[in-house]
Amino acid sequence: MQEQSVITSSVGRASGVHAPGHLGELSQVVDFDLVDAVLAETGAREKRVRLLPARVVVYFVLALALFEDCSYRAVWGKLTVHLPAAVITRPAVSSL
Repeated sequence: MQEQSVITSSVGRASGVHAPGHLGELSQVVDFDLVDAVLAETGAREKRVRLLPARVVVYFVLALALFEDCSYRAVWGKLTVHLPAAVITRPAVSSL
C-alpha cells in the first residue's frame, strides 16, 4: 500500500499599512501568520494598540540581523521605503 501525503497551506493577507509587502521582502518570506503564532505562544502580543505593533517589531529585528552594518534608522528606512510618507510611523531613536 502506498501512502500519500498532501501538504496544503492557507495564506491570508493583513491589510493596511503593515500588510505583507509593505514592510519589505521579509513580510513576503516570513509569513505574518507564523509571526503572530510565535507572538501568541511567547506571550509577547501587545495588550494595547501601539504605533509599532509587535508583528512590525519582529520584522524590524529580523531586518536588523540582515543589515547588521546599518543603523537602526537606516534599517527602518529599508523596511518602510515603499510606504507613503504621510502614513509612516517615525519612531524615536530611543524607541528603536
